[in-house]
Amino acid sequence: MEEFLSKPHAMMEHPQFPHLFSPLDLGFTQLKNRILMGSMHTGLEESKDGFKRLSAYFAARARGGVGLIVTGGIAPNRRGWLAPFGAKLSTNAEMRRHRRVTDSVHAEDGKICLQILHAGRYSMHPFSVAPSSIRAHISPFKPFEMSPRLIRSTISDFAQTAYLAREAGYDGIEIMGSEGYLINQFIAPRTNKRNDDWGGSFENRIRFPLEILRAVRAKVGADFIVIFRVSMLDLVDQGSSWEEVEALALALQDAGASIINTGIGWHEARIPTIATVVPQGAYAWVTKRLMGTLKIPLITTNRINTPELAEQLLREGYADMVSMARPLLADPEFANKAYRGESALINTCIACNQACLDHIFGGKEASCLVNPRACQETKFPAPELKAPHAAGKKVAVVGAGPAGLSCATELAQMGVEVHLFEQSASIGGQFNLAKRIPGKSDFAETLRYFEHLILKTGVHLHLNHKANAEELLAGQFDAFVLATGILPRTPAIPGIEHSKVCSYLDVILGRKVPGEKVAIIGAGGIGFDTAAFLLHPSETENPLEQYQKEWGIDTAYHERGGLMPAQIEKPKRQIWILQRSKGKIGERLGKTTGWAHRLALKNRGVQMISEVQYDRIDDAGLHVTIKGEQQILPVDHVVICAGQEPLRELVRPLQDAGIQVYLIGGAQEAAELDAKRAIAQGLKVALEIGA
Repeated sequence: MEEFLSKPHAMMEHPQFPHLFSPLDLGFTQLKNRILMGSMHTGLEESKDGFKRLSAYFAARARGGVGLIVTGGIAPNRRGWLAPFGAKLSTNAEMRRHRRVTDSVHAEDGKICLQILHAGRYSMHPFSVAPSSIRAHISPFKPFEMSPRLIRSTISDFAQTAYLAREAGYDGIEIMGSEGYLINQFIAPRTNKRNDDWGGSFENRIRFPLEILRAVRAKVGADFIVIFRVSMLDLVDQGSSWEEVEALALALQDAGASIINTGIGWHEARIPTIATVVPQGAYAWVTKRLMGTLKIPLITTNRINTPELAEQLLREGYADMVSMARPLLADPEFANKAYRGESALINTCIACNQACLDHIFGGKEASCLVNPRACQETKFPAPELKAPHAAGKKVAVVGAGPAGLSCATELAQMGVEVHLFEQSASIGGQFNLAKRIPGKSDFAETLRYFEHLILKTGVHLHLNHKANAEELLAGQFDAFVLATGILPRTPAIPGIEHSKVCSYLDVILGRKVPGEKVAIIGAGGIGFDTAAFLLHPSETENPLEQYQKEWGIDTAYHERGGLMPAQIEKPKRQIWILQRSKGKIGERLGKTTGWAHRLALKNRGVQMISEVQYDRIDDAGLHVTIKGEQQILPVDHVVICAGQEPLRELVRPLQDAGIQVYLIGGAQEAAELDAKRAIAQGLKVALEIGA
């Protein structure tokens, strides 16, 4: 299929992104560009009215111009469920429900593939199966070893699901062969300890995926997209070698795959692969190793969140197509905006995982921190930009942090005259701190997005302007939205006024440079961010190389799984993170990213201590009592990260005037700063005011 790189003569080359927006010819069908919306489970697959909502969700991305969509993982049988009563496609009744999804995507001139995923030993139910009876540490259940008969029936189930997908109107399927799920479990020596025809030698271990692919192709015919997602870098002991990855890809090509997609890391791997700490495009090098070996297209993935990076990777020969899942969650219009030359208006994914993956692994529906409309398209339809002041309403929003920015721009899009007051010289609030934290530089992209949205929507922005009640009341506003944020809380500790003491604001904003020994009081997200900030070298090597060394990623692929011993620089500071309460330090951090933050700090020697009583601070340091034992931590500085208090000084005088006042963000709830809640509140309050 060497013609897949050709472009029809009728197509004009895009001036800014010629590779990204060149068609991809698969012979029997053509994709309009090189953007794949990668598979991502949303929880809508199992929700009440889920297919109605999925239809709106996928239709929005198809309308947004993406070249091809892949659904979340759908099991081929009950044993393959991720969880009891999970999404499955094995009957005609289930197939008919999917037609609503495919019809909605096709109505928007889009193409969509169904991902077939058998969880294997990752299944969260007691009937899980695997090639060998070895429990995964991320599952409470030990799987049953599959008999040869069950293996054969499972192969047939994959083929039947593919057939039903075609009957449902899907343009193709993706076979999930990576991330440590069942197919990957057969391929890797780590989880396949069989001594029959399905285990032992490499040829036997890849028999299962190859027979699945052959059975699928025989069932669906030649004119149907079949993507196979190969684990190109397992990042676990006893994973695949590079030679095996390459040989498998070639065998899959010969067995009838249309496209090979890249999978990175098993879910049980102790290396972050998509979190904020991962540099952009950190795993494109793996796909590039395979480029030129195959005659079918290759897709690269993981932390590709801008059209500029996607174009660069395609131009430099890293892949033939790029996969983006969360970036399309954050902005369904990603492709259209890039095509129109409006990249500055893309609502960029910041890889926080707080509303997407954290929700899914917590048993909730996915959404997006920077786009609370994600997976809520039927409840919160995309706004239609109205002329400025068309609504005949005038609203003051005080505070240009995430909550205020969300509310102000949403109101302005509804035609409301909005005046946004910010006492500092720039918008952003707490995001101006977050973007300074190592690994969180993408938070600046959210501020860039809002800066351009303010201009586009006509918000009247007043910087360096601390609004007071008198001027607000004189402005004849119909409503006030207070997004005035927080003030750091100062705990009542004897000696809290000592020169050793500073707040996290002092540290992160560079107003104070702590010494070599630092105690951080408070083990929430801000405490962890402050520790990461203090441990980050001021002058570092290439961020990608640093990440690879720190987490032990072998780009030379000398060992199975692509692992090597981690190389961690000795930190210049000794840090203690302390909390009063019992329990695990950092327990409230994100479910899918918290472990990485904790592990990164532990690897740098940070001591994390709970059940701490703070006795006093003096020249000797921080006096504490830990589980009944008095100690002195001989620190140079004590950084206070002990929570916040809401700023509400404007509430009473505005309410007394009889005008509606709304509190959002930290001004409404400051106990634990939460940008996810703040941005969602901004949207909901705007919709209430503009109704």
